[in-house]
Amino acid sequence: MATLPNPLPKLAADPSGRTLGLELPPGKLIDATGEGAWHEPLLWHADAPAAPGAWSALEPARRTSGLLPLLVDVGGAQGGLEEWELRPDEVSYPGDHDAEEVLAEFWEEYAADELNADEDYPGKETVVEVFGEPNTYDETIAPYGPEWPGLAPATTPTTAPDAPPATDPDTHAAEIADSLSADGSWLKDPRLALVPARRSADIPAAIGWSGPVNYEGDVARLCAVLRSWEDRFGIRVVALTFDQLVLSVAAPPTTMAEAEAVAAEHFAFCPDNITQGNHEALRAYAAHEILDQQVWSFWWD
Repeated sequence: MATLPNPLPKLAADPSGRTLGLELPPGKLIDATGEGAWHEPLLWHADAPAAPGAWSALEPARRTSGLLPLLVDVGGAQGGLEEWELRPDEVSYPGDHDAEEVLAEFWEEYAADELNADEDYPGKETVVEVFGEPNTYDETIAPYGPEWPGLAPATTPTTAPDAPPATDPDTHAAEIADSLSADGSWLKDPRLALVPARRSADIPAAIGWSGPVNYEGDVARLCAVLRSWEDRFGIRVVALTFDQLVLSVAAPPTTMAEAEAVAAEHFAFCPDNITQGNHEALRAYAAHEILDQQVWSFWWD
């Protein structure tokens, strides 16, 4: 994976980060992977739980050292990042992949699997009795079909004279990070982290995050999609847990047609969001999880 020079090793000798123009709280460098220690730190994270305002306080790191902020939740069942089985050695470069080609491949592979699946399987009657009859594949992905429908258009900011100004993606990311760091957040134990990455969309690849490994082994392919969402919807990677990805969205879809088109991309990107989520059909997912929603989250089984 093509990378920029990593400034994190300097923090081993200067934990305060002053040589990088920073004032860091006590924290630690993470180099642990599923195969042992990596040859350089993958990220730094604070020892203390994150608090509102902490993200903005580290904003200078982006300008002075190329380190991007991130929240990492170390309170899950898997524990700290040393137990996350990071896999930087299995990651390619996001810029080597085309977002639409990646999504089209996922969409069409899923369609082929579903259309070729046997209608009956051992224990089906019990499953239906307990959980009810599941949606058919056609019902799940309506209004689309097995053929990839293409990328959704970028959200177009309104030009009405009385319209509010466009939301700055980095400012919005800080606001979402503050809400996720506040009391009552669904994150169990968020810690502020810094990652050496070219852009926010590349953060999962930069640390070799393995959250989607049961769906896609090379997270850089998913980061190529995140890059496209950065360009079209102003997303930023705000938080990671062991198996969840949380994005801020500065320019979410504002019509159902736009939301359904984006929902198709979400389905290709992470089918579990719909097939194992609260909304088992693409249309319902679009209405409740995408339309005007300023946070998108993804979970892979």
